[in-house]
Amino acid sequence: MMKKTIIKTDKLCKTFSSGGIQQHVLKNLDIRLIEGDFTIIMGSSGSGKSTLLYAISGMDKPTLGDIDFAGENLSKLNNDQLAIFRRNHCGFVFQQIYLLDNMSVLDNVMASGLLVKKNKRELAKKTKELLNQVGINENSWSKFPTQLSGGEAQRVGIVRALINSPKMLFADEPTGALNSSSSERVLNVFSNVNHSGQSIVMVTHDIQTALRGNRILYLRDGVICGDLQLGGYNSEKENIERHEKLRTFLTEMGW
Repeated sequence: MMKKTIIKTDKLCKTFSSGGIQQHVLKNLDIRLIEGDFTIIMGSSGSGKSTLLYAISGMDKPTLGDIDFAGENLSKLNNDQLAIFRRNHCGFVFQQIYLLDNMSVLDNVMASGLLVKKNKRELAKKTKELLNQVGINENSWSKFPTQLSGGEAQRVGIVRALINSPKMLFADEPTGALNSSSSERVLNVFSNVNHSGQSIVMVTHDIQTALRGNRILYLRDGVICGDLQLGGYNSEKENIERHEKLRTFLTEMGW
């Protein structure tokens, strides 16, 4: 069966003005993001990676162009409508983990879920199931964020992003502040939820992180100059060929 397009952009542009000088960060981008894909956005610093992520997720409005997200033209929505759309259809994971320090792990996730779901019992059940799936067991549910390691807190952040069953999970350098072992566990969570069907778009500058994606978009000076189909990630087999394919692609892109 042919997979659906979730996000489609048409001549997407983003311009910032500083001191009377205009900076064209995104330039006439036409992109199709497909249901079930784990799409990685790469590029050098200042290439427009995060700007693109914020635009297609409705966190920031484009200067010109259209963004069709699951049949809704985000470019036509006002700020309040965008906030409601993001809450219902998007999940976000950032390098900075924005958990509320005065709330337990369980309550941090539940608080996000209650914005959309009204059945508290069902929400609590789903929250506990997701926390178990990412390796946060019952002993940690009553802990506060300051009592967690960086990797644990990020995994809680992923659960919070997933609690409302988003059409797309957006991640911006989610392992950037973690050590290698914590990064591996967090990336395993992303791989697992993608294998279960969750669509993901992630910005990263790290090759090990990028290897988890099945599609790599390379951005240079606000333009997509490379699009690599890498195929699905399989943790059970050697990924030497996959690694070499990605490195060759990045070398050709001038990374």
